[in-house]
Amino acid sequence: MDSIAVVNAVVLFGAALLLVGILSSLVASRFGAPLLLVFLLIGMLTGVDGPGGVSFEDYRLTYMVGSIALAIILFDGGLRTRVSHMAGALWPAVSLATAGVVITAGLIGCFAAIVLNLSWLQGLLIGATIASTDAAAVFFLIRASGLQLQRRVGATLEIESSTNDPVAVFLTVLLVGLATAASGHTAADIISHFLQEAVIGAAAGVAGGFALAFVLNRVDLPSGLHPLFVVTGVVALFALAAVLHGSGFLAVYLAGIVVGNRQVRALPSIIAFHDTVTWLCQIVMFLVLGLLVTPSEMVRTLLPALAIAVGLIFVARPLAVALCLAPFGFSRKEIGFVGWVGLRGAVSIFLAAIPTLAKAPNADVIFNVAFVVVIVSLIVQGWTLTPLAKRLGLAVRKTVRSVQRVEIDLPGQLAQEMVGYQVTPHCPILFRDSVPKWAKPVFVVRESAILDPRQAGALKPGDYGYFLAAPERVAELDGLFASTEGARPSLGEFPLRGETALSVLVGMYGLVVPPDEAELTVAGVFAARFENEPTVGDTLDFGAATLIARAVDDGKVVRAGLRIEDEGEQDETLRGAEASQREPSALSGAGLRDAIVRITSAARKKAG
Repeated sequence: MDSIAVVNAVVLFGAALLLVGILSSLVASRFGAPLLLVFLLIGMLTGVDGPGGVSFEDYRLTYMVGSIALAIILFDGGLRTRVSHMAGALWPAVSLATAGVVITAGLIGCFAAIVLNLSWLQGLLIGATIASTDAAAVFFLIRASGLQLQRRVGATLEIESSTNDPVAVFLTVLLVGLATAASGHTAADIISHFLQEAVIGAAAGVAGGFALAFVLNRVDLPSGLHPLFVVTGVVALFALAAVLHGSGFLAVYLAGIVVGNRQVRALPSIIAFHDTVTWLCQIVMFLVLGLLVTPSEMVRTLLPALAIAVGLIFVARPLAVALCLAPFGFSRKEIGFVGWVGLRGAVSIFLAAIPTLAKAPNADVIFNVAFVVVIVSLIVQGWTLTPLAKRLGLAVRKTVRSVQRVEIDLPGQLAQEMVGYQVTPHCPILFRDSVPKWAKPVFVVRESAILDPRQAGALKPGDYGYFLAAPERVAELDGLFASTEGARPSLGEFPLRGETALSVLVGMYGLVVPPDEAELTVAGVFAARFENEPTVGDTLDFGAATLIARAVDDGKVVRAGLRIEDEGEQDETLRGAEASQREPSALSGAGLRDAIVRITSAARKKAG
């Protein structure tokens, strides 16, 4: 009976710890604290040096829990990676995820060997454990702050942070093998094994991804089991690749890309379920890693670890990013921002536990240094990410709020899915003559009555509209139902057609645009800035004026809006111009031309 009581106490303790971690996310969101830092601190407070006093030194259990959690997190990263959105960002991101990781590990590894008086191999091992950025930390901060980055910068960071973990794992395992080569393995054997893991892991990942998609589409699973089947399949694929002496981490990431870019039954529910599971994995992983660390043992390496963190943040990462991105035409601001967004997280601490399992020399030093670097990175970079993006002009002003979408899987086919939206008073769909041709209206719920599209007529605020659309085009439909309420005050939004010449806007408002864009149309400048993949809600800033994509058909902006910031002191004449331009028309209309001229004159007069 005593053993049963102990088990019950352990279950209660674990559940309470998870509840504290989940509730702490509210505090993190409110104060902008990096969530990973909060979870780590909770684990440390529960540990042997904290009020909890729990002694936890099971590195093997940590490795097992961390491996499963990281596998699910990496699969989720692949699941959300859209191959169609990689244009213009794929090769820069791949360069950062491969050469960037190696350069960072080399630079900071040599520095670590010097300041800690370690061998070059042990120093490089420290560099490898802290060379990769943490996708969970980066994108939680971006979402929590409401930050929307320019497309190429955002896509580059997303792909890099999702793909550099397997490279860091490869590098760490390779160096651990070299550090323990005295057991009879030569350097050539270790390198050969490294290449073998890469090839087998890649093959297992692609095959496993196609297998998961095949089963989901062909096997009639009971409702609600699709997401659970995928998570279980991911863990099984990770273990299978490892048993075959391949990289399970690379395998699950590639499998996620395959599944996420194919027509798969119940994909919306799978992605929604993975949101929750990924959060749980992060919480468990971070809490366990926090329990594992003993702060009192970090004192002797604290100063060198702080020096390594400074070197990583201000020298190694920025230099590696500059070398990798400069050949792709990134501006200095873009390179500087990507160089700063190099947050280290749970993956670095997890990798630092591998040398301890392998009984590598100075493993405790490696683990303690990695932990300190993660803490410093989250504090210094985590709280400055959003202000820096705005200061460098890389933050795109959000013109729409997030949209609430209802998704309904339609068994028996994969070409279309049913989606439903609430029609709010400020959503762009109300300013269109009809829904896009590729979206088929099914029915409208109005005042508790269900109406077919002909009975309903034009959509009205308060309606709930349901449509059939191809899964890859649902994001475009989202933009038409996302509310613009709460956007920054302006003098109104003037509707434009996509074929409107940008030179007309330049002449009227005095916009300063690069010479290579001066002859483009509105649709052309969106295509140029967003690599031929503009979506509804994308914005282009020109000082006090903003161009907003309001309708996109077949990847081309067909309707846009020109919004001019309201400085709060314009006269009534200007405000009257807003009211007089409610009806959609082309920019070439005389009334709209006169309104913009009046606005321009008043703004210039005030500026003078």
